[in-house]
This record gives sequence, structure tokens and C-alpha cells, in this order.
Amino acid sequence: MAAQSERFGGEDGVELGERATLVQFSTAFCQPCRATRRTLAEVARMVEGVGHVEIDAEERLDLVRKYDIVRTPTVLVLDCAGRVVVRASGQPRRADVIAALGRAV
Repeated sequence: MAAQSERFGGEDGVELGERATLVQFSTAFCQPCRATRRTLAEVARMVEGVGHVEIDAEERLDLVRKYDIVRTPTVLVLDCAGRVVVRASGQPRRADVIAALGRAV
């Protein structure tokens, strides 16, 4: 998981979590996206104040271009201000998501 300096804003249509947000870019036929959805939702339920937002990459090409998403799943971990603190492609392990959240909160 690599760090970035991008920032999500209200114009992106993403409701931020109180402490951090897990943003997942997915596509309908992406098998790893389903497993990623389950992992991120589980972590968001475990950690108070953490939100999980899934974005359909095919429907939101504007965000795909803006955030340079080249494959799915891609996960962005945002801090409470919407700054991207960690970015990763592929199916993440739960332990890696939890560690990434540690950098965001």
C-alpha cells in the first residue's frame, strides 16, 4: 500500500467517515472486488468512526480519471479530512487494511 497526497472532496459525492474512510473502486464482474467489499465492510464495522464507500468504476469514469484508477479493486484510505493516505490495488488482506487505517486516524 503506497501513500498519496490526493484529496477527496464533497464534489466527489463521497460521504466521509468521522475518523477515516475506505473507498473502493470496483467493477461488476470483478471477482476480487466482492471479497474486497466483504473485507472492507468488516473492518469498517470493527473500527468506530470508519466509513466504507464502494464506487462503480464504470459509472464514475470522472473519478477513475481524476484519481488515476487503472485496475479494480483499488482501495483508497482517507483520513477524516478526505486526504488519501494509502492507496492499494488488488485484494487487500484484513491486517493490511487495519494497518493502513492506523496511518489515517
